[in-house]
Parts: sequence; structure tokens; C-alpha cells
Amino acid sequence: MSANPPPAVPTHIVWDQSMLAYNFGPHHPMNPVRLDLTARLAGEFGLFARPNVTLVASRIATDQELQTVHDADYIAAVHRVSDDPSTPDEARGLGTEDDPAFAGMHEASARLAGASLQAADAILSGAALHAVNFGGGMHHAARDRASGFCIYNDCALAIRRLLDNGVQRVLYLDVDAHHGDGTQNIFWDDPRVMTISLHESGMHLFPGTGYANEVGGPAALGSAVNVAVPPRTGDAAWMRAFHAVVPQLTRAFRPEVIVSQHGCDGHARDVLSSLRLSVDAQRQMMLDVAQLAREVSGDRWLATGGGGYDVYDTVPRSWTHLLAIASGQPLPLDAKLPQAWRDHARARSGREGPQLMGDGAELWWRSWEVGYDPNDAMDRTVMATRKEVFPYHGLDPWFD
Repeated sequence: MSANPPPAVPTHIVWDQSMLAYNFGPHHPMNPVRLDLTARLAGEFGLFARPNVTLVASRIATDQELQTVHDADYIAAVHRVSDDPSTPDEARGLGTEDDPAFAGMHEASARLAGASLQAADAILSGAALHAVNFGGGMHHAARDRASGFCIYNDCALAIRRLLDNGVQRVLYLDVDAHHGDGTQNIFWDDPRVMTISLHESGMHLFPGTGYANEVGGPAALGSAVNVAVPPRTGDAAWMRAFHAVVPQLTRAFRPEVIVSQHGCDGHARDVLSSLRLSVDAQRQMMLDVAQLAREVSGDRWLATGGGGYDVYDTVPRSWTHLLAIASGQPLPLDAKLPQAWRDHARARSGREGPQLMGDGAELWWRSWEVGYDPNDAMDRTVMATRKEVFPYHGLDPWFD
């Protein structure tokens, strides 16, 4: 990592309070307070006021826009359940334990989707090189059903918008603890999109997919990439996996835009995964994605949020780092959380939270170049992915 930050680039951040309407109820893990606390923390650090940042109010995606990745019948079903939550459609995943029905569900979900479309449009128009929708990242939503807290797949909608407007190759990079199955499956047979997902193994975690042998459809073999890491994976092993797969394939694929999903539910405090990551490692991955965008995609980078259920301690810090990095000036890990924000978070949570922007982790990992250890579970996982996918891109799974 360079000692001097790169020059600031035009950055669009899509956010306003109306995005808090995506709310499955007080007992659901996806509490919208995580977005409010993130926005408040970013505001306290002055990120929205940076001269290269444009803060954009979100809008609701139209049904026609949603139909670029979702079936019309499914969208109609969301409308019906949204208008009358007492009549769920569980066959389409609406009104389930994961995705409870609520009044206004369509508008709230379409607003998150519209925000990612706005981010894509900012990049397409040249108004921004970087664009962030930290309220997005709804990567489980499928063409025809809701899944895993996700109604409309804003990541896929943004990618489709880019493709429909002349972008030839898009890399989708997903570092959520859960497999990015919905986005992968929507572009399963499209060679213009490479999806890379690092996640906890589906043998242990929802949605039960995302294995190394899932490599894309017959017209797009090698376009789907999955690194299914073991439970209790910590920073060093996770970063080793990232750097053994992501940079090599990104450089080989040469995307014109990188779309990344930064679910932070892999943190050690998060109750919905068994990973052991720190905010420090999540921040480092954001820096690495930013570097890859500068190197490969002409610095065109669209970033979203995603999962994250340690809503008071982890999510606001992780996504504030994302906003700072995307807007060109990373926040140091030893930066103190502003007292006004800590007071507000304490009033909401009833307890003291963290004092610093980092966890004090010691970030170190073995690079793949030092050798493959067949007795190491992570090395076996990485090698399985490299053997499945690297040959499609002219890469040697043992050495590249």
C-alpha cells in the first residue's frame, strides 16, 4: 500500500433517510439502524462534505428497470404483498421468516435498487469514477424470488445497466460472509460478467451454494469464481485467499468497471457467520479493490454494502471506511470515533461501543508465492478454486 493516498476522484454517494424504510421489523437481524449509524459516522468525519463528493438522494426504480433482471410476475407479486402484507407469497420468498412481508415493501426495496442504478448512471455519464450505495448489496435476490433478506438484486441491476450502455466486461466481487448466489445465477451464462465470491462454505452457512466447481454456464465457463472458506477463518487466511485468486483473475479478465459488494458480516462479532475477520481486514480489502480499479478498470468502481448484523459496532465503522476509501482519503485505523457519534450510538444500544475505527488487529498473511501447503484447509480451498477456474483464463493454477 502506498504511503501517500491516491488523488481524490469524483465520487457519488447515494444516500438519504428514506432508505431506512427497508425494514423487516424490530426483531429482524437486518435492522436499518445500521444505515443510520453509518451515515451519521460518515457525516461526523466530514466525508459527505469532501469537495470531490456528491451526495445524491435515492430514487425508486421503475418496474421496467426492475424487469431487466427480475421476472414481471415476481415484481407483480412484490407489489401485491407490499399492498397487503396479510397475504404473503411464500413460493416467491415473500412473507417468510427471512423476508417478512411489510407495507411498502416494494417501494422500499425498489429504492435500494434505484440507488445502485443511480450509482451506475453516474459512472456511465462520467460524472463519477467511484460510486457507493452502502444501503445496497442485496445479492441473494433471484430473478423470480426473494431470498436471504433480499427482495430486488440491486447489484445485478447495476451490472445490467452498465452492460446495456456499452460496457463490455464487468467484474462483480463479493466479500460478504454469504455466497453471492443471486448475482452469480443471474449472469451464470454471460461471458461479459465475471462473478467472484469469497464466503464461508455452504456446507456450514446459508445459502448452501458457492463451491469451487460452480464455474458458469456453457457459454461462460470460468466466469463464476467461488472461494468457499472454512468456518472460523481469520484475517490472515482470508487475505491469503483473496490475494491468491482476486488480483490474478481481475488482471486476466480486464474489466471496464468493478462492482463490489462489501457485506461485513464476516466480522468476528457478527452472529450470522462463523468467520473471524476484523474491521482492519475489511478495510484492507477495500483498499485492495480500489487499487485494482486504478490498475485495471480505469478507476471505475461501484461499491455497495450488503450483510452486516453487528449493527452498532462493526457495520458503521466498516462502511465508513468504504466511503472514505472510495472518496480518496482513507481514515486511519487508530482514528477516534467522534464523541457525538458514540453518545448517539450508546443512547440507541444502551452500552458503550468501540472507541477507535479499527480493532487493533495485526494484518499479516502468507502470499501464495511462498508455497502451497496441502495440510492447510485454506490452501486446499484456494487450490480447488484455482484448478477449476484459472485454466479458462490461461493461468497456471500452481504458479500464477
